[in-house]
Amino acid sequence: MSIKDKLPAGTVLGFGTAPLGNMFRNIPEKEALATVEAAWNQGVRYFDTAPLYGAGLSEIRLGEALAGHKRDEYVLSTKVGRVILDEIEDAEARDLGEKGGVFAFGRPNKIVNDYSADATLRSIEDSLQRLKTDRLDIVWVHDVAQDFYGDEWLSVFESARRGAFRALTRLREEGVIKAWGLGVNRVEPCELLLDLSETKPDGFLLAGRYSLLDHDRALQRLMPSAAAQNVEIVAGGPYSSGVLAGGANFEYQKASPEILEKVARIKAIADRHNVSVKAAALQFVLANPVVAAVIPGASKPERIAEDHAAVTEVIPADFWRELREQHLVAASAPLPANA
Repeated sequence: MSIKDKLPAGTVLGFGTAPLGNMFRNIPEKEALATVEAAWNQGVRYFDTAPLYGAGLSEIRLGEALAGHKRDEYVLSTKVGRVILDEIEDAEARDLGEKGGVFAFGRPNKIVNDYSADATLRSIEDSLQRLKTDRLDIVWVHDVAQDFYGDEWLSVFESARRGAFRALTRLREEGVIKAWGLGVNRVEPCELLLDLSETKPDGFLLAGRYSLLDHDRALQRLMPSAAAQNVEIVAGGPYSSGVLAGGANFEYQKASPEILEKVARIKAIADRHNVSVKAAALQFVLANPVVAAVIPGASKPERIAEDHAAVTEVIPADFWRELREQHLVAASAPLPANA
């Protein structure tokens, strides 16, 4: 069965909870919990999180927010590969840590990278406690890619192959989890995993690599291989770290002049056709049949309603045609049906 079969019927829009880990700013507890409740009230029933997001803060807040809802009514995914310790990390280390201090406002706990089988099982147990639940539906192996590990990423991938991949395959076979795959910001580890004959993932959570701003590599190489193996993709980061939603960040840092220029071109076309860029970003991603769902993040309740309105906004075919003519989307990229 595919990832789409694991999600609640009709789900195309989930909620990525990285912002709840105090991503980029110190988010008040009340605001974070209200954002999750707003998502629930809008019909969201798929929530994704990870230990890395604020050193467990996102999981803790999500668990608190969902505690009043029946567990059978929603699908939950988190990630393995990072174990949160009780030990406190000094402020300088947090600021210089993974994602360049993106979660500098998160909990001060030290994080250890470990993709072994034992660490995978420990990570799941710890996540269950933070999330206040008795089970996970989907587990992603987090960030086994070059953006985090540089030239050592292949050895990290091999460690995950011998550890996390096998452990999660066993848990899936035992019915403890429903599905597993990679949660990454790069396509290369996904391609490598698809080439392995010993194990098969159910899907990938691919963040930022299939978006309106960046989709060529995924479209040309990953999507055809995934489709051939019935492996679907949950698209994370559809707003490219916020730059497609009016923010200034791309790839977890300040957007370059080149990226800002491309966004400006897209926005100019959107304005001419009275289209919101958010709607274009979400509907472009969902037009690809390999994409099972998209999970934008949010840290304010009002953003949730905007996302849902964007999914159903009517976008004229001329808008997509102009994007194609100006080479702002790949010639082979699937577009919404009306285009």
